Amino acid sequence: MLQLKRIFSLILVLVLCLGLSVQVQASAIKKAKEKDKELKNQKNQTQEEKEALTQQLNEIVDDMEQTQKRLSAKEQEIKQKEEELVNAKIDENNQYESMKKRIVYMYENGNTEFIEILCNSKDIGEFLNKAEYISRISEYDRAQLVTFQNVVAEVKKQEEALQTEYTELTGLREELGVKQASVEKLLADTNTKLEELEQKIGANAARLDKLLKEAAEAAARKKAAEEAAAKAAAQAAAAAAQQADGGGGAGVQAAGPPVVSGGGQFTNPCPGASYISSEFGEYRDPSDPSHKGMDFAAGTGVPTYAAADGTVVIANYSDSAGNWVVINHGNGLSTKYMHHSALTVSAGQRVTKGQQIGLVGSTGWSTGPHLHFQVEVNGMAVNPRNYL
Repeated sequence: MLQLKRIFSLILVLVLCLGLSVQVQASAIKKAKEKDKELKNQKNQTQEEKEALTQQLNEIVDDMEQTQKRLSAKEQEIKQKEEELVNAKIDENNQYESMKKRIVYMYENGNTEFIEILCNSKDIGEFLNKAEYISRISEYDRAQLVTFQNVVAEVKKQEEALQTEYTELTGLREELGVKQASVEKLLADTNTKLEELEQKIGANAARLDKLLKEAAEAAARKKAAEEAAAKAAAQAAAAAAQQADGGGGAGVQAAGPPVVSGGGQFTNPCPGASYISSEFGEYRDPSDPSHKGMDFAAGTGVPTYAAADGTVVIANYSDSAGNWVVINHGNGLSTKYMHHSALTVSAGQRVTKGQQIGLVGSTGWSTGPHLHFQVEVNGMAVNPRNYL
């Protein structure tokens, strides 16, 4: 019997340690999942930035293409105006040289020409007509010179205007080039950031996968230890029952006197508890995100009691609940008492409020000695404090 108790104690310590390990792993898994979510949000934001930069770069490239087309057109216009200017200057020079020759000729041979005109004229009328013709030729030369000078000035003015616009377009092209280089750098930095985030997401995913596998293995070890603890507890309870009954082999221990405490509808199911270690609805771990009852932390062997009158419908061992009792109180109301080291009632037995039903233990899925007390209405767990 003493040896069995030692084994049971060692198994309980192992279960407790494994339970703490599972809690630590659950916390690490939660952090890894939060990190994964954070990294993916950063990736989505960076991807949106990349798309915006890509759109901006496309717009700049389109502007550069349009500016380049305008530059090419202006280059052709300037080239055409330059050719017109050259031709105009040549015409101006030719006209000017021709006019100079005629003026010099008329100046040097003016008198002789007039004498010849006079001599060759039949009368004074013909002379006057020829003299007027010579004057008109001189006026024509002067007018042509002025016309060509105006053409040259206009062509030059147009060329200067085109050159100014060409300079502006060149500046715009250079400005767009600077913008393009800036956006391309930002885009390259964004791609680098995306690659880094992908690597971080991959590393975190691998870590999360490892943690999940380790958690599954730890849960399996915990379950095996709990089963061993339950088996040892059952053996200890059976041995104790045999001793109490003189070796008769009874499966139920003798119960103590009834205990009723508190002023609620239900009596306190474990008045000898040290404290409440877990409340209803509390987060426990990924497998128990919302606790369905209250946990009364107490030492192994502390008595537990029926919360109200009713019929015991279950009083046996469960892998998860350990040695447990379920009492039907009627009108859809029932209570559950889990993780006992031993029971003092049997299935089908009628119990009264405050009657002892078992002894606190840590059988089933438990990390330490306590009573899990659960209240259900029509099969749905509700807060026990509403009845205590």
